[in-house]
Amino acid sequence: MDSVIGLEIIEVVEQAAIASARWMGKGDKNTADHVAVEAMRERMNRIHMRGRIVIGEGERDEAPMLYIGEEVGICTQENAKDFCDPQQLIEIDIAVDPCEGTNLVAYGQNGSMAVLAIAEKGGLFRAPDFYMKKLAAPACAKNHVDINKSATENLKILSDCMSRSIEELVVVVMDRPRHKGLIEEIRNAGARVRLISDGDVSAAISCAFSGTNIHALMGIGAAPEGVISAAAMRCLGGHFQGQLIYDPEVVKTGLIGESKESNIARLQEMGITDPDRVYNAEELASGDTVLFAASGITPGTLMQGVRFFKGGARTHSLVISSQSSTARFVDTIHMYDAPKSLQLR
Repeated sequence: MDSVIGLEIIEVVEQAAIASARWMGKGDKNTADHVAVEAMRERMNRIHMRGRIVIGEGERDEAPMLYIGEEVGICTQENAKDFCDPQQLIEIDIAVDPCEGTNLVAYGQNGSMAVLAIAEKGGLFRAPDFYMKKLAAPACAKNHVDINKSATENLKILSDCMSRSIEELVVVVMDRPRHKGLIEEIRNAGARVRLISDGDVSAAISCAFSGTNIHALMGIGAAPEGVISAAAMRCLGGHFQGQLIYDPEVVKTGLIGESKESNIARLQEMGITDPDRVYNAEELASGDTVLFAASGITPGTLMQGVRFFKGGARTHSLVISSQSSTARFVDTIHMYDAPKSLQLR
């Protein structure tokens, strides 16, 4: 799967990033997201695969494209039988977030990206549109830190694993009222906090790369994005744990579902019998082969954002593979007007 569609999934996230970047700073997050969805779907439907969206543009709403359960790939073309045999194509599950950090794009802030993860059929956890308590950390801390421990305990463990003082550690936390106590605890323990308004996928992945000055992600964010983060961390060997949060009183805002009891009932309908289970990266992204791809929309810790020039655009992307054990950064020039010389600026 790596060699067959690895390059093409890079193009999928590149096209979504370019489309969304044209709306950077215009204050319209819905359009920034919509054009990314359209561009991602259009390119995805030209890949020779049988894909199914397992995490996409909403679990309950009637999203017109990239909705959960939608089939994507070359077989969706009206004349598909003229040039492909569906039975010979790779069957895969796909998790997408065409514009991770819509507010970041709308207001011209750093850290947004187009992102997706794929695995063979059944290889990605079908997370409900709930929230998830998350803990991400570098590979050296894998299976040492634990989401059931306090932030203070985990910082001490992380300090030992990384052979640096707690005061040198930086923890990313979403800037939300629900995290007031967590932020205070991290600061009281001596570590530094980097608050973000959106986009915790990038923060989670950054923990696995040296030199990012991000050493942990803690707190509660969206569950679907947790699965995408887990796919990348599975490939990178980093630590990732997630625990579904189904109580509206915990997250205080935005949780789908009217009550804790109704949300537990929904989980049971989905086959999740232990709502408090803690999942690791290998359970959230369990496929034999897992691929992750992202392309920066606005500048971030790992990637540059889209840069436009006369006649083209330049993108910076990342593709991570469990099959080849690689993390590749891809710098691409898109030449729309076929210029005689590249304009690198």
